[in-house]
Amino acid sequence: MITSSAQKNAAPRVAKAALLAVIFLLSSLASMSALAAAAGEVLHVSGTLSVMRPNGAILVLGQKSEVFQGDVLSTQKDSYAQINFSDGSSLTMRPLTQMKVDAYSYVADKPEADGVFFRLFKGGMRTVTGLIGKRGNQNAYRIGTATATIGIRGSIGDTIACAPSCDGVVKGGETLQPGTHHETHSGVYTMQIDNVKAADGSSNGERVILAQNDNGAVKSDQPPAGGGMLLAQATPNIVVIGEGQSGFSNGLEIKVSIGGIGGGKIDLYLPTAGGLKSAAGCK
Repeated sequence: MITSSAQKNAAPRVAKAALLAVIFLLSSLASMSALAAAAGEVLHVSGTLSVMRPNGAILVLGQKSEVFQGDVLSTQKDSYAQINFSDGSSLTMRPLTQMKVDAYSYVADKPEADGVFFRLFKGGMRTVTGLIGKRGNQNAYRIGTATATIGIRGSIGDTIACAPSCDGVVKGGETLQPGTHHETHSGVYTMQIDNVKAADGSSNGERVILAQNDNGAVKSDQPPAGGGMLLAQATPNIVVIGEGQSGFSNGLEIKVSIGGIGGGKIDLYLPTAGGLKSAAGCK
């Protein structure tokens, strides 16, 4: 009778323990599923797109291949690839490009948890933003290179890392200076020098407004009525790059211009060691 009574008392405990084990297992599986969820999917490939997974595996990707956080993606010569992400954004990789999905977090009902960080080692890519960076934290979408960090608060932009050359990446890329180049097609992007030791604060907070006269002369003071535009809000190591403008950073200085990457009419030089100057004829 004692044995029978003990067994009856133990039965509920065993059942409870079994239920807790099942709940723990289901929770673990759900967590693993969330961690394994793809960040995006390859929409189109022209040429060769490969990936190195965090575990060291190297694969060739094609249309509808999944892309995950931690992936290092590479395109070969004359190769292009477009990747669509779960927040509605897209990324188009140019030839001879290598980048990493360093961080990606998007949960439909948790905008406060949004975050994207693409690390561009070399080459170029065009980004079209989605919900991340628009519905919550404006600083949630970023691109990092060896010389600068691009903050995306707009819609469409091209970022190119010449490390050391961009030959074969874009037309005329062989003439671009080593460093980070960015062109904003729509919206607003920011460029920040990563080497903060290069900045001493002498131009902190100074607003720079440019106007171009009929003779092509460039002024850095307040423009005449009806002319000019706000080109940049300068701090020691950051500028705002608006629509139709491009920027360049070599880790020691930031330059912004009106026009495409590698060209344009006006070149404003924002030194990190004091003073402001502007010059016509950006090359």
